[in-house]
Amino acid sequence: MRPNREARSLLESRFDVSRETMARLDRFAQILERWNSRLNLVSTESLGRVWDRHILDSAQVLDPVRFRQQLRWADLGSGAGFPGMVVAIVGPGLIADLSVTLVESNARKCAFLANVSRETSTPVRIVNARVEEVTQGRVDEGDGEFDVVSARAVAELPDLLRLASGMLAHDGICLFPKGRGCDREISVARKHWRFSLARWPSLTDPDARILEIGDIFRATST
Repeated sequence: MRPNREARSLLESRFDVSRETMARLDRFAQILERWNSRLNLVSTESLGRVWDRHILDSAQVLDPVRFRQQLRWADLGSGAGFPGMVVAIVGPGLIADLSVTLVESNARKCAFLANVSRETSTPVRIVNARVEEVTQGRVDEGDGEFDVVSARAVAELPDLLRLASGMLAHDGICLFPKGRGCDREISVARKHWRFSLARWPSLTDPDARILEIGDIFRATST
């Protein structure tokens, strides 16, 4: 794992991050530290390495879509804002027209996300609801179907596919960071779902991958 300084440098160079955007990320990190004692948003240990453990780890989900011109993005179980808030801060420097919706069931975490949005001047739409309520149409998510659905440390792959499949546009994709157990999760998911799959190497963990998943259909029983 890269220490914070190296993670900052890699983030700046790989994603051509402007000085203004780096300042917004710094402000995000400050707000996270301030709120963390109240909400336990991330572990105390990882807070000390917020740039490589959380910010760079989140920004890298932009790699597969960095050359797209327009994206409607939904982040499920946004919590502390990883990866969704980082995508909303860094993404506009890579994607001309990007809209980000953060779905979070915990009202206090939604208040945190709203505070980050306000203090970093980062436009996002925050939906205070369980993901199931959004995917089942019980909540008006406003943006319709999404081009990208992301989630980080929310659930295992079979459950993520169930949740995300109803939110994707026809040619939409899921971007899910996964650790060393991803092969097992993929094997289990294939029993219930058919999907295309690409594995992107992680910038922060040699054993991790970003799973790019599309063309999702329920497997037919035999």
